[in-house]
Amino acid sequence: MIQDQLTPTQEDLETLSRQLGRPVRDVVEIGARCVCGNPLVATTAPRLGNGIPFPTTYYLTHPVITSAVSRLEAAGVMAEMTARLEQDPELARRYEQAHEAYLQVRDEIGERTGTGPVPEIAGVSAGGMPTRVKCLHVLVGHSLAAGPGVNPLGDEALDGIAEWWTRERCYCEGAWPTDGPAPARDLSRHTKTQGLSAQELDRKRAARRAALEAEQGGQAPTMETNENTKTRVAAVDCGTNSIRLLIADVQTRGGVTELTDVVRLMRVVRLGEGVDATGRLSPAALERTFAAADEYAALIREHGAEKVRFVATSAMRDAENSEEFSAGIRQRLGVTPEIISGDEEAGLSFAGATSVLGSSDGTRTLVVDLGGGSTEFVLGTSDGVLAARSTDMGCVRFTERHLVSDPPTEAETAVARGDVLDMIAQVLETVPLAEADRLVGVAGTITTVTAHALRLPEYSSEAIHGTELSVAAIDDATRSLLQMTRSERAALPYMHPGRVDVIGAGALIWQTIVDRMAELTDGRIDSAITSEHDILDGIALSAVR
Repeated sequence: MIQDQLTPTQEDLETLSRQLGRPVRDVVEIGARCVCGNPLVATTAPRLGNGIPFPTTYYLTHPVITSAVSRLEAAGVMAEMTARLEQDPELARRYEQAHEAYLQVRDEIGERTGTGPVPEIAGVSAGGMPTRVKCLHVLVGHSLAAGPGVNPLGDEALDGIAEWWTRERCYCEGAWPTDGPAPARDLSRHTKTQGLSAQELDRKRAARRAALEAEQGGQAPTMETNENTKTRVAAVDCGTNSIRLLIADVQTRGGVTELTDVVRLMRVVRLGEGVDATGRLSPAALERTFAAADEYAALIREHGAEKVRFVATSAMRDAENSEEFSAGIRQRLGVTPEIISGDEEAGLSFAGATSVLGSSDGTRTLVVDLGGGSTEFVLGTSDGVLAARSTDMGCVRFTERHLVSDPPTEAETAVARGDVLDMIAQVLETVPLAEADRLVGVAGTITTVTAHALRLPEYSSEAIHGTELSVAAIDDATRSLLQMTRSERAALPYMHPGRVDVIGAGALIWQTIVDRMAELTDGRIDSAITSEHDILDGIALSAVR
């Protein structure tokens, strides 16, 4: 493409903003155009205007192409391509060449646009190149920008979407809104809080609230002045891998509901062990779970909890003998386990995570609750949940299904990653992940990955809670955990014994989600916040209501 066609006009930038549904940013060129002249692919500088390195040079903007490529991803094409790279040396060689070409062009773009070298991403391209396929949108964008014959898998994907889009005709009419002004509100979020303590994060939030009050003439939002009576509740979250107890005092102050921990415990019982294969809860798993329930019942009585809610999730939804489990819990705790739907599970996770990390400024938060048998994706604001999806992937399920070697082989991790990407593609059918402004991860896998990234001398909730890790830091922590043997993982001072066998799969799932969110948001999300407050806190809050 000649330079005049590469250089974006003001009209191009407005079209890109309409296509994306948000203000476009840091676009330096138009990588490819429709036959009518509208942009198909945006080219981004290798370093964003705020200084953040950005490896994804090309990304699709045209809604018709984006939707078509998502259909391919949902059909499992990426896992198939990754497997072929393992089996076909010639394809692997050509894909490696595509990776090198991508890096060379990105360097040229950096030089051409004044960005210069970006050493932080040296040797790192995008889309999974050069060894795997983790984003077809990136590969298709590369093929459209570079032309046929450069990226073999991008070319294949273009052939695969020919039923819905081809280069030869225009699909722009009606593909994006054209009435009214182009989106102008910048939803980007690049505030760095990595390494800050929970107290420091609280101070930052207080400063933001004070600034908001100042903008409103010094008037704080109207709030109730009467404090509600304090209520002591017990919440139990029984998942596929662990069973957790929270006894807390719940009190409303000035319209804000607060939780104060009295007891917070976790026992790894592996209730879902073998359910994926047999469809039943095993006697040994039930025995371990009931022993933990006996311990929790004694603590609930000792601390005088007025209300108890027991929530059971993925493994119980799948088990044929779930009534045996329910009867045992009723006998011990006097309450019937609620085998909640994936949607309610997602809503409780969001309420728990955002009880301390939420904001009132309309920020869209994606909460990911990564469990043993399921992972919930919940998009919402301080006003509530906007969209949610529960998926059948988790650290126990994926360990049993994929990562059977010690340590896992590259082939095992590639297939597992492909399955995660397939799950994300399914989530995209109902949850607009690209609209998220920030990413929050909850549950034991994510807190353990965070502890590993921070290299803590011991597990410390205070050090972990509120930590914001970059995409690169999460990638590094995951690679390290996947390369370790079981005995090496067991020796880590922050590793719970019950997570030793399954942390590799859990870390892989989390890494893939974080990487994909960075790509879907065009780098707007370049980090993830870890929260120690999750579905357990949401259950406690719901017990009062």
